[in-house]
Amino acid sequence: MPRRLLILGSTGSIGVQALDVVARSGGELELVGLSAARGWEALLAQAEAHGVRRVALADPQAAASAAAAWDGEVLSGPDGIVELITSSDCELVLNAIVGSAGLLATVATVGEGIDLALANKESLVVGGELVNQLAQATGAQILPVDSEHSALHQLIAAEAPGTVQRLVLTASGGPFRGRSAAQLAGVTVEQALAHPTWAMGGKITIDSATLMNKGLEVIEAHQLFGTPFEQIDVVVHPQSIIHSLIQLCDGATLAHLGYPDMRVPIAYALHHPHRVELPVRALDLVALGALTFEAPDSETFACLRLAREAGIAGGTAPCTLNAANEVAVHAFLSGELEFTGIAEVIEQALAALPARPVHSFANLTTADTEARALTAELIQARG
Repeated sequence: MPRRLLILGSTGSIGVQALDVVARSGGELELVGLSAARGWEALLAQAEAHGVRRVALADPQAAASAAAAWDGEVLSGPDGIVELITSSDCELVLNAIVGSAGLLATVATVGEGIDLALANKESLVVGGELVNQLAQATGAQILPVDSEHSALHQLIAAEAPGTVQRLVLTASGGPFRGRSAAQLAGVTVEQALAHPTWAMGGKITIDSATLMNKGLEVIEAHQLFGTPFEQIDVVVHPQSIIHSLIQLCDGATLAHLGYPDMRVPIAYALHHPHRVELPVRALDLVALGALTFEAPDSETFACLRLAREAGIAGGTAPCTLNAANEVAVHAFLSGELEFTGIAEVIEQALAALPARPVHSFANLTTADTEARALTAELIQARG
């Protein structure tokens, strides 16, 4: 029997590549629904191409346009996405929604006991403790789709409990690796979007340029694997061939290597525990010649430091960090904030909003709202 799959955020980079994986599955994966934020025309084209009759759009106006143009079922708004999850009789949900908007879908999925292929790292950054508790209560399995966490998942799975001493996440360093703070002062949006290795959406590409993406991944790794922050390292590896490493109690270090292609971790999550063939070339070490590594510059790229500090603080701090970052990145992309201002306003927001305990998802909603409002004020005050 094919596995019934729902893809959320199907028009984005991860979603498009996931559809390629589904098309190559030979019928092992059955697509039962798709969702997008507002790109209804692209979403309907995907639905037609893959024989899907149920879709959801987070934007009500986009949903209305889709409903007027299509004879399939169109669900509307965040509640429509939740309904798509809970009423599609799916066995696996790929959550590739961008940003903290993906948390609601994650909660709906694991709350129903449905396995989750997670490409929305913000779900665990913002609400990891509560999401993990919910998944444990329902028996839902969380399979990471980020290339780094997919690599760690595969490496750790082969080891006995207690033998893994450190996790090492690799970072490409982004387009500004090696630059000083002074050299970052005048960078443009176009320069920040020119990632040297990966083709991604705008928000995650800017996060890669500031190293916030790697900071969020440190928090995600802590939540996924229960590893203390002091045992999670980051190393800059410009070639992006080694996706992550683990260090073991006997002094051995194991690494997961491969050419950058997100279909590999996507296929691993969608077909787990099985592996499938993909049109990805095998690694040629001789052709590569050399792999290089360096320490991240956490002073120039302060977002990495801020993320680790927020993760250690716990409570609402990671939620505040994420909300402030989303507002700051949007302001940078729209020309309202300079590149170096992203880290500055995030640090100000974290200082002004100390961490509070999280007892419910309502606590996170309040923290998110407060952080967004304050960050917008801080940006406006900069002129």
